[in-house]
Amino acid sequence: MNIPAFVVGGTTSGSGKTTITLGIMAALKRRGFNVQPFKCGPDFIDPTLHMMVTGNVSRNLDLRMAGIPFCQNSFSQNIKGMDVAVIEGVMGLFDGGTASSAALAETLSLPVVLVIDARSAAESVAAVLKGFEVYDQNLKISGVIFNRVGSSRHKELISDAVRTHCNTTVLGFFPRDIEFSIPERHLGLFMGEETPLGEEQINNLIRTVEKNINVDRLLRLNMTSIDREVKASIENQDERVTLAVARDQAFCFYYQDNFDLFSRAGIDIIYFSPMNDSKLPEKISGIYIGGGYPEIYAEILSKNKKMMNEIRAWADRGGPLFCECGGFMYMCHELVNNQGDKYQMTGVFPATILMNDRLSRLGYREVKIVDDCLLGKPGDTLFGHEFHYSAIQEIDPAVPTVFELQDGRREGYVKGNVLGGYVHFHFGRSEKGIDSLYNSLKLGKGNATW
Repeated sequence: MNIPAFVVGGTTSGSGKTTITLGIMAALKRRGFNVQPFKCGPDFIDPTLHMMVTGNVSRNLDLRMAGIPFCQNSFSQNIKGMDVAVIEGVMGLFDGGTASSAALAETLSLPVVLVIDARSAAESVAAVLKGFEVYDQNLKISGVIFNRVGSSRHKELISDAVRTHCNTTVLGFFPRDIEFSIPERHLGLFMGEETPLGEEQINNLIRTVEKNINVDRLLRLNMTSIDREVKASIENQDERVTLAVARDQAFCFYYQDNFDLFSRAGIDIIYFSPMNDSKLPEKISGIYIGGGYPEIYAEILSKNKKMMNEIRAWADRGGPLFCECGGFMYMCHELVNNQGDKYQMTGVFPATILMNDRLSRLGYREVKIVDDCLLGKPGDTLFGHEFHYSAIQEIDPAVPTVFELQDGRREGYVKGNVLGGYVHFHFGRSEKGIDSLYNSLKLGKGNATW
């Protein structure tokens, strides 16, 4: 199949690639294209913004966390029936080594549309572009968009320098006086579900893209032949089990591909809200509480005693429960925010969580399982990412751990059939973890068993 498909990469973080990517996606959607969005890297927030402007679920393509075969299959599978595929890069184009935007573009044989922030330079941006052109001869940079251009004279100086010294096609100049500010907080931008851009802002963004970027040329230059066989990864199980997934404003960090892998493995998903519901769903086999913002909604969570009692009773009966990052915080005894306010959580883990003003942990994690747990057996490996501002202030040292990280830290706290920790897992490289979870849920199919 032949469709326009490309990676939007930046020279640095903060170059404006998120805004320009959203603008291109929204403009293509307005033109009637069915746009399949993707995000390079482990980000949970940008994909929700992609969905906000395209109406389609955005997929994370992370070579390090999910692996090359999974990313290739996910890309091929999800562009079926689509008119165009747009991948938003991460950080600077070559930043991140094996997980960089450039590595992903080469792995998928896709061209790159480069975004360069021209705010504080003129002719010098041609030298920047030239460096990106020659840095990796295996990478195709199909076009460049200059962001935050201040005037027609500024544009002219850049154009002349690029025409003289570079080979890349200039696709547009995004104006400096147009600001599209998406609200931010400690973990990044606001989620797409929170509608951080109103209809008029999106319309203005589309008008700016159509006026300042040659969208027709963008599509022509990035026409790509994609002919890959999609291989089934996990065999579908005949016997189905049901996993209750916490999903609301407090718990919103999930990879859709994990849910798809769960489904193919025989695990059905049913959602519930720890903020708003008073009961767990009926006839479930297990619970999954992902990350998000429990610290922001701590007061609401702490006041919903009925739900906390339900979850605590489930855990006390030996029901399987897996929680990560924000979900782990919720499963602890107490959460203390930046102002020192204390909120009671479920109390399954005898631990106190303290919010910090500074980042506590950030980075990819390769996790070795050292004892039997919901997600595997000793010697199995899981892959994920850690990003949080909170930390364990104190925890009962008698609580066992079943994970060993590459730096020697022990993680993965266990209480009965409850497993929790700070790492967000992607199961693209560790499907054995899903098999283990399925078997654990199958043993307790239906909450009457517990």
